[in-house]
Amino acid sequence: MKSIKNKYVKQAHISEGKFKKILKCFCADLTAVQTATITNINRNTVNKYYNKFREIIVYLCNLESPFKGEIEVDESYFGAKRIKGKRGRGAKGKTIVFGLLKRNGKVYTEIVPDAQKETLQAIIRGKVSIESIIYSDKWRGYNGLVDVGYNKHFRVNHSQNEFAVGKNHINGIESFWSYAKIRLVKFKGLPKDKFNLHLKECEFRFNYRNDNMYRILLKNFRKKPLN
Repeated sequence: MKSIKNKYVKQAHISEGKFKKILKCFCADLTAVQTATITNINRNTVNKYYNKFREIIVYLCNLESPFKGEIEVDESYFGAKRIKGKRGRGAKGKTIVFGLLKRNGKVYTEIVPDAQKETLQAIIRGKVSIESIIYSDKWRGYNGLVDVGYNKHFRVNHSQNEFAVGKNHINGIESFWSYAKIRLVKFKGLPKDKFNLHLKECEFRFNYRNDNMYRILLKNFRKKPLN
């Protein structure tokens, strides 16, 4: 099939007009099925571009570093219902996600194999500047942050029904978890190999919720066309 001139896609087989229609629908958070119906573009083609958009979004999200200032950290569990009262140990069959949120700023998420101290603190040390103020709950994975240089580490005790004491809370990152889980429900289950693409899409949408996502992505694709 002969490629069509398209400054946003290398070796494109759709016009710039159709590409923009797909991107606008994606930014409006329409499903691939809805977009295919509205644009009269083949659903496989729409799915192909949706996945390409998400791959670029993953790349852009991973560039967000370092985090500096007031940082909330927390981990969450996606998938089957967690066994009540078993944090971490009750995560069998679930996807564990660790998150950082800069207050009045952006969130960063990463899928992790476990919620142990070594795993979580390796990410914190790689993504959070040492002079930052860190807020967390009492999970043991956050023990010892002061020992590695984070001298301003404050903790809220959820087990004692303590959720906010002045500025000492993690309400921001918990708000993101709620947003992500509600949004992902509409996909009615995701293949494990696609979960990170959708997770980072949630992250990107949250981070740019007050901006024009369409213009941001279109500008990026103009500078670096999709393959």
